[in-house]
Amino acid sequence: MRIIGGHAGGRRLKAPKGQALRPTAARVKEALFNILPRDLSGAKLLDLFAGTGNLTIEALSRGAAEAILIDSSIESGRIIRENLRRVRFFNRAKVWITPVARALRLLARRGESFDLIFLDPPYEHRMIETTLKIIAKGSLLRPSGVLIAEHSIREELQRCYDSLLLHDQRRYGSTLLSFFRQAPNTNLPSQGPSDHGTKQHRALSRLF
Repeated sequence: MRIIGGHAGGRRLKAPKGQALRPTAARVKEALFNILPRDLSGAKLLDLFAGTGNLTIEALSRGAAEAILIDSSIESGRIIRENLRRVRFFNRAKVWITPVARALRLLARRGESFDLIFLDPPYEHRMIETTLKIIAKGSLLRPSGVLIAEHSIREELQRCYDSLLLHDQRRYGSTLLSFFRQAPNTNLPSQGPSDHGTKQHRALSRLF
């Protein structure tokens, strides 16, 4: 695995051995970051079922300010931390080794919210819809933010999960990328001045 662009572009990341972890395929990752703004300066990220940390490290390389990466696997946590150290992004990321549903409820109680959420649960384990509902209920996606779910083409998603609306889907072989936004006029908690008006937030809000 390599970082495609940004400050750490070209650097290699540690890849897992065997089939225990399934990193996002290189062509899917490249396609995703061709869709997202080139400059992610200031963005706050949440990476669920983070695996190797591949997507978040790419976003940090492109200027994202901070990230929380969550996975229940001790092995995933070890690989994520090693990859963060390799590219010297460790001070901009927190790694939580805990079940995703539990972590999301804790983040909601804290009043956390995010500009970008990456959601990549194990394929066809019936986890993706449950996770989307928890995210929506907890108001974890900011009004200008984007949630990207990576899943199998055999997992059909609804157009709406409470406040989350499906805006676009892109197919790459047997993989779908589904892009969700907050419904207009969603009653979300107020955010501080630093959460509004940046070039990056405006770019995300114009994606779809």
